[in-house]
Amino acid sequence: MKIFGIVGWSGAGKTTLILALLSELTGRGLRVSTIKHTHHSVDLDRPGKDTWRHRNAGATEVVLLSSSRWTLMHELRDEREPEPQELISRMAPVDLLLTEGFKRSAIDKLEVFRPGLGKPAMYPFDQRIIAVASDAPLGDASVGEATVPVLPLADPAAIAAFIVRHCDLGGTAA
Repeated sequence: MKIFGIVGWSGAGKTTLILALLSELTGRGLRVSTIKHTHHSVDLDRPGKDTWRHRNAGATEVVLLSSSRWTLMHELRDEREPEPQELISRMAPVDLLLTEGFKRSAIDKLEVFRPGLGKPAMYPFDQRIIAVASDAPLGDASVGEATVPVLPLADPAAIAAFIVRHCDLGGTAA
């Protein structure tokens, strides 16, 4: 299973890009999964539902199964947040796993960079960022010349093609 990351500051458009990439990549016949990191406390469950009650009564893990999907919820309680590889090892094999977030992970990544956000570029400081997708040309004094390929953020087909080539998925994708 090939793993490729999408990183960038909040509001840069990572999720929007991943949604477009999913359409492009699955349209090429690839099986793709995603894993997303967030710094926010989220709960996919609803208070009062049975699974919520199980968790709040002390269950470490709860599986919810229906005829259309299943989900596993694991309570960290006093445990450390797992490393991405620990979670990835629990996922079903696919052609490509896209990660969102995980800025410090040791995988090859593409940075979604919008100079208009006023945040610094990450790629000059992370050798695992192998390309940038941007809505503006790079090379001003705040960023310097791009040392990695710069792809147009508005062209998810070109970004998907780059990922397919980089991950050597050409034999799988049309």
